[in-house]
Amino acid sequence: MMSRKILAAYFSASGTTKRTAISLAKAANADLFEIEPEEPYTSADLDWRNKRSRSSIEMNDPASRPEIKNRLANMADYDIVFIGFPIWWYTAPAIIKTFLESYDFEGKTIILFATSGGSGLDKTESALKPCAPTAVWKGGRLVNGATEGSLKAWVASLNL
Repeated sequence: MMSRKILAAYFSASGTTKRTAISLAKAANADLFEIEPEEPYTSADLDWRNKRSRSSIEMNDPASRPEIKNRLANMADYDIVFIGFPIWWYTAPAIIKTFLESYDFEGKTIILFATSGGSGLDKTESALKPCAPTAVWKGGRLVNGATEGSLKAWVASLNL
C-alpha cells in the first residue's frame, strides 16, 4: 500500500480544538496546520448570546467568509485532510467554508472532527460539501474529551 500524506487542519477559538488537533496529528502521523482568522476573535466576538457579536453576524449570513491569515503552500501534497473546528450554531464556523473554498480538494479525502459544548455534527457535512464538491467525504466525529489512544483507534478504524 502506498504511503498517503495526511494533514490535520484546524480552527480553534478557545484552545479546545487546538489541543485535540495536536493529539489527532500525532495519532494519524499527520502534519498540523492552524486555520487562523485574519482578524483574531475576541471573547466579545464569540458571545453567542449577543445577536450583534461578530460570530453571531457571521453565522447568520450564509455568504459570510471570514478572511484567513495564513495560506498552506503545499495543499497539493496531501491525500487526506482532517478538518477540525468547534461547533457554532449547530455547524462549522464560517471560516471553515473559507478554508474549503481556498484550495482544490479534488480527489482528496476530507474527514471532519469537532469539539462542542452540546451540539453534534448533525448536518455539518452536508452544509460543507458544496464548498469542496470534488472531495471524497468520510464520516466525521465529535471528539470531545478524546485521548490520543481513542483518536488512534478512530484513525485506525477509518482504514486510511
